Amino acid sequence: MDYKDTLLMPKTTFPMRGNLPNKEPERQKKWDDEHIYEKNLERTNDRPMFILHDGPPYANGDLHIGHALNKILKDFITRYKSMSGFHAPYVPGWDTHGLPVETALTKKKNVDRKKMSIAEFRQKCAEYAMGQLDNQRTQFKKLGVRGDWNNPYVTLTNDYEAAQIRVFGDMAKNGYIYRGLKPVYWSPSSESALAEAEIEYHDKRSPSIYVAFDVKDGKHILNGGEKFIIWTTTPWTIPANLGIALHPELDYAVVAVNGEKYVVAHDLVETITAELEWENPEVVQTFQGHQADRMTAKHPFYDRDSLVMLGEHVTTDAGTGCVHTAPGHGEDDFHMARTYGLDPLSPVDYKGYFTDEAPGLEGVFYDQANKVITDKLSENGKLLKLTFITHSYPHDWRTKKPTIFRATSQWFASIKDFRQDILNEIKRISWYPAWGETRLYNMVRDREDWCISRQRTWGVPIPVFYAEDGTPIINDETIDHVSQLFAQHGSNIWFEWDATDLLPDGFTSEHSPNGTFTKETDIMDVWFDSGSSHEAVLVERDDQKRPADVYLEGSDQYRGWFNSSISTAVAVTGKAPFETIISHGFTLDGNGRKMSKSLGNVMDPMKIQKQLGSDILRLWVSSVDYQADVRISQEILKQISEGYRKIRNTVRFMLGNLNDFDPAKDALPEAEMAEVDRYMLHRLQNMLTNVRNSYDEYEFAQVYSEIHNFCTIDLSSFYLDFAKDILYIEAADNERRRSIQTAYYEIVTTLVKLLTPVIPHTTDEIWEYIPGVEEESVQLTDIPEPRDITGFDKLYAKWDHFMQVRNDVLKALEEARETKDIGKSLEAKITIVPKDQETKDVLENIPHVHQLFIVSEAVITDDAPEANEYQYVYVLVEKHPGEKCARCWTASETVGQDQNHPDLCLRCADIVNEHYTVS
Repeated sequence: MDYKDTLLMPKTTFPMRGNLPNKEPERQKKWDDEHIYEKNLERTNDRPMFILHDGPPYANGDLHIGHALNKILKDFITRYKSMSGFHAPYVPGWDTHGLPVETALTKKKNVDRKKMSIAEFRQKCAEYAMGQLDNQRTQFKKLGVRGDWNNPYVTLTNDYEAAQIRVFGDMAKNGYIYRGLKPVYWSPSSESALAEAEIEYHDKRSPSIYVAFDVKDGKHILNGGEKFIIWTTTPWTIPANLGIALHPELDYAVVAVNGEKYVVAHDLVETITAELEWENPEVVQTFQGHQADRMTAKHPFYDRDSLVMLGEHVTTDAGTGCVHTAPGHGEDDFHMARTYGLDPLSPVDYKGYFTDEAPGLEGVFYDQANKVITDKLSENGKLLKLTFITHSYPHDWRTKKPTIFRATSQWFASIKDFRQDILNEIKRISWYPAWGETRLYNMVRDREDWCISRQRTWGVPIPVFYAEDGTPIINDETIDHVSQLFAQHGSNIWFEWDATDLLPDGFTSEHSPNGTFTKETDIMDVWFDSGSSHEAVLVERDDQKRPADVYLEGSDQYRGWFNSSISTAVAVTGKAPFETIISHGFTLDGNGRKMSKSLGNVMDPMKIQKQLGSDILRLWVSSVDYQADVRISQEILKQISEGYRKIRNTVRFMLGNLNDFDPAKDALPEAEMAEVDRYMLHRLQNMLTNVRNSYDEYEFAQVYSEIHNFCTIDLSSFYLDFAKDILYIEAADNERRRSIQTAYYEIVTTLVKLLTPVIPHTTDEIWEYIPGVEEESVQLTDIPEPRDITGFDKLYAKWDHFMQVRNDVLKALEEARETKDIGKSLEAKITIVPKDQETKDVLENIPHVHQLFIVSEAVITDDAPEANEYQYVYVLVEKHPGEKCARCWTASETVGQDQNHPDLCLRCADIVNEHYTVS
């Protein structure tokens, strides 16, 4: 007979290859068709709610690898929570307003906004944004991200905008909203004010000039003929100069050089001497800054005075200690000048061109004016030095072009009025990583006002009316009415209806005796849009709650969504809208470089899905330390694919050996299982504990590491390997075989559940091949709680020690292979001499110990002179003297003793005689 037919070899139709790119879309369709997400919510409906609130990506363009990292991390959390005792609905969202949509519409779609009304253009923006949303939604679903995709939140919907208006109204009612004239970041390229969160810093080459201002009135401190020296890298602001700032407590020197007398900070005389290449300068007078208060100097080319003012912001870190002051173009300048009764002058329009308030410069772009101004200063003899420097300078994060400070009338949220409440909340919540707390705390601590108005078209209107005398009208009545109108009609009506039609019926104001009103034309900062989601989503939706348990976004959101969300929430509720903040780093290429098309190192998540499958991408996300910047490349994904294959093949082996196992009939009671099998279940519980703890602490790299190591070290290198001699060789109902199968069943079901948050396509497929499971999808199950294995508290030390001894034996076998004493380990007979009583007791009390070492015979003795010494034992490895059994391949001296089966050892002959008919 052919003895192969008597072996119980693994049998499974579970494929070795995942074929993920082709199978994942089919499985996603199956989930949709069978409403798996909805069934899971129904299953967990009575549990405590866990809400991860989605920070809305911007609805423009295809997804990049950073999007994938972000959404997959969120999916890990919500999937895990739904399998570990919580009700975890996930509502994805989109940010849809703002300049990029306007720009894309005009550039990509060739929309001429001048040929249509504002409302028509806004409708085009909405249609474009929704089209982008649909595209991104499809791509997110391809990544296996599970959520309420049919009912996302979108910042342009009527209900969302109505809720945002209420947040604005509540902040106004609390006294936090005001309109004021002050310098703000202004982007000539965007033609709008910007918030700090919309500023990036890039290097810029700028002129560096030293300019002399002739003293006009020295207040009897200066004797006449002196000149203040200022230093600036923005010559274009000189036309707006209204003063010079000195520090009240600094010492200032009058320096005589080359027949001139210059005033600079005393501590900087040496530095300025070198910079301006003075020869033989002499300090002829000193005075303290406060003595110069309200002196006047002459503007270097306009017929007006520059007032000397005192300011604490003046330092001797750079410059001259005499600071050029243009209140219309600098925040410190503005605040100081206001205390002196000076109104700001900002002779630059919204496009960055000089107005007629700067005679001789009308129509010149501010940056191009630098040369005109320095030439004028040189002609007047006021330019002492001109060089160029490269320095970090604020840029518009959208257009990547430089910004300016420009004094304009804007709407502000007065953060300083409730700043301490925000700081208290920051201290209260949990942070991953811990440094996030310090980062946001420091940002808020230094924050004064938030400029919330934008001079754009595509956004939520600021719901303020103006009376005939210009008085702003913003109260509960108007806010509630506008909110209701927006909920019913959408915000486009703000641009379609007259102000009187937008006001409540019969509305009157003492400031409008003729009943005439106008409306604000600015829109809100888009960060106010997304920052209001705690009200529009967490409160307004029945399937959400405020505060959310987790906000998870990229580390750039400390200045963005995290910041705007906590600011608006604390302003209206006194509490943060989240209990925990998790941030992740940026995605880099394999060499640690930022990805860019010019470098050709961009990794497209959709291409990765088509090439390798989303589960490979998801496994990569689980493998990295996401709280820092992370690297991805084809080589890295190749390594991840190897890890995936290891896990898949490990599971496939166990499935193959469960093909004749019915857990309802064949599973052994735990107390009747072999010790080694209970040991592996104990190891499983340890792994389960560690993985659950890692999930709970959002340490997904530990999840991957624990599972991968368990599959590689505990299973493949030990348990699955030696078990073949039992699973294949023994009869089907052999107790030792059923004991292993019982362990395999628990191991594979536990592994699959633990892996489901990470690689759900694969685990859902595996679930279909596990015998005896009842749920239609593994997603509709719970991850088991770790448990104590029967009687194992007394056995753990024994088996832990055995694994140490096994390492000694494996070393001995490897050395014997290297010296050609044996080939495969089954050719070996080993003689083991324990070094101590504990080791001897362990080895003598483990039955079939030779099988655990995968050798043909293992002898435990007190003496073997030729044995080599190792840590716990002496080991002698010899080629076994017996013949190789044709069925089990072990070497045995009993081969040939059964007349019916002369090629078999007695163990195999007995099995064949009892269970098989000789043909």
